[in-house]
Amino acid sequence: MVDAAVIVAGGAGLRLGGVDKPALTVEGGTLLDRALAAVGGVPTVVVGPVRDLPTRIRQTQEQPPGSGPAAAVSAGLGALPNLADHALVAVLAADLPGITPATVERLATAVGPGDIAGDPSPAGAVLVDADGRRQYLLGVFHLGPLLAAARAADWTGRPVRALLDPLIDVEVPALGEEAADVDTPEQYRRLGIAGPLTGSDSPS
Repeated sequence: MVDAAVIVAGGAGLRLGGVDKPALTVEGGTLLDRALAAVGGVPTVVVGPVRDLPTRIRQTQEQPPGSGPAAAVSAGLGALPNLADHALVAVLAADLPGITPATVERLATAVGPGDIAGDPSPAGAVLVDADGRRQYLLGVFHLGPLLAAARAADWTGRPVRALLDPLIDVEVPALGEEAADVDTPEQYRRLGIAGPLTGSDSPS
């Protein structure tokens, strides 16, 4: 299993009318709850607006707010406790209705435990969907190379693929709806998400 997790739970949800996507519900729980359950009780940082979460979960936000998922991942890494370079860190979005602990476990197994005495390899793994697209915010990485990449540049407004692509050594095919996210009204309806398509309930 992983040793820590960074969950990106911001974003404006513009294609869904400004809805707070992590707060949408499926099968009785929020999408953020599903991401948290997928990583278990490991040290976890949720990046985004302040939410009502258990005190064990650290919360932070990218600066400035809304500066993109790469900046959010970087901010989340900075809020993690001190861990060894070979520690496995899950990097997840908070709008993944199909994610399970088994998903994260397959990714962690694909990366492997790393070399405690040296640089870990491979650096990371992500799920790929049925069309072969990498799901950048559905991956597991060794902390050392991930943290080095985050510290190497200012990620404000830059695409998350620019941060993570160089670290991906393994692509893991998604099973079923594991790689599905909620970006459009069509996906919202197809995946059985509950909650109105409005931004009125978004956290401040």
